[in-house]
Amino acid sequence: MKKFLTVSVILAILYLVPFLLEGTVMAQDLFPADSGSSSGLVRGLERFWDYTGFANANAANLVMIGIGLFFIFLAIRYHYEPLLLIPIGMGIMLGNIPFQEGIGVGIYEEGSVLNYLYFGVTKGIYPPLIFLGIGAMTDFSSLISNPRLMLLGAAAQVGIFGTFIGAIALGFEVHEAGAISIIGGADGPTAIFASAKLAPTLIGSIAIAAYSYMALVPVIQPPIMRLLITKKERLIKMKPPRAVSKLEKILFPIIGFLLTTFISPTAMPLLGMLFFGNLLKESGVTERLAETARTKMIDIVTILLGITVGASTQADVFLTAGSIKIFLLGAASFIIATAGGLIFAKVMNLFLSKNNKINPLIGAAGVSAVPDSARVVQMEGIKSDPSNHLLMHAMAPNVSGVIGSAVAAGIMMSFLM
Repeated sequence: MKKFLTVSVILAILYLVPFLLEGTVMAQDLFPADSGSSSGLVRGLERFWDYTGFANANAANLVMIGIGLFFIFLAIRYHYEPLLLIPIGMGIMLGNIPFQEGIGVGIYEEGSVLNYLYFGVTKGIYPPLIFLGIGAMTDFSSLISNPRLMLLGAAAQVGIFGTFIGAIALGFEVHEAGAISIIGGADGPTAIFASAKLAPTLIGSIAIAAYSYMALVPVIQPPIMRLLITKKERLIKMKPPRAVSKLEKILFPIIGFLLTTFISPTAMPLLGMLFFGNLLKESGVTERLAETARTKMIDIVTILLGITVGASTQADVFLTAGSIKIFLLGAASFIIATAGGLIFAKVMNLFLSKNNKINPLIGAAGVSAVPDSARVVQMEGIKSDPSNHLLMHAMAPNVSGVIGSAVAAGIMMSFLM
């Protein structure tokens, strides 16, 4: 302990020396005998103080640092999307350490390290790489075996278009409303990709809102599910998904890529990487590439995306009335998207035979929060009937929601860019 304190004191002295020397040299003598030495020392200390975060801090910085700590608390204490919230929480604190402008450390200062890392966000580089990893870890078997469940993923996208209307009503410009609307898909990478194209100044607020509500899926969705789905409906048992052949698994990403990108070419970077990653997984001959995409690569990109998105929320940029409106719209859109999937599942049952009905709970998985919303469906199903396992069924609308949100974002961008 004594050695540690000694080394700390020496390092502190060495850190202070340049400031002290600068102050005394300005007095034209290193250590003169007159009063100039004391004034030079004071100027050196004042200069040192001016560069510290303590001298440049304000209440807004402290509020944002508190938000960053809260994100980290949620991730560690309640396991709410820790792989996202811890990097974002740390990034929020990183972006709100007070400093004097012009020293080249801020994320918005050209030439700084953070600014170079942020390039991957502003130019839409990180989201497609995230989609590549998602594709390499996703099993589309449940969707292939029961294609009708894709409709639930499409129905949940009502949250996107509902949010667009709400954003316009709250006074956002049409391009900003288009970027904000993607929060309704509960798809963080897609929201960032669309924001980079449509409203770069809102990337931080939109990304934080999207990832926050993704993390709060286990909190937000269950009350809506219990409100809209009756006890009798929650007890519906679905037939086990049929076995899917290897050929079907290989053909799905190829056909899916061609079909979705022809419908929405603007979303090609996202959809192309998603289906490419899945083809790496299912082809059976590129396991090394698939393993890299779903592990090391997606982990690295998640770290860079989280830390830079968090750091972009500098208090002077983030703490605005617009950010508050975005958060409110995000909450409303997530509720609308969840309700849309649930209600559409109930409507589908009106046209299905008694032995072929679906459990409406799986409609909540139509949002793109993979696989958290599918897990919530599983937990809610087990609460009603411990023998009713809905996870595999819920994964079908869940993965189709990822595709649907990317297509919807592409359509939105094609109209507004």
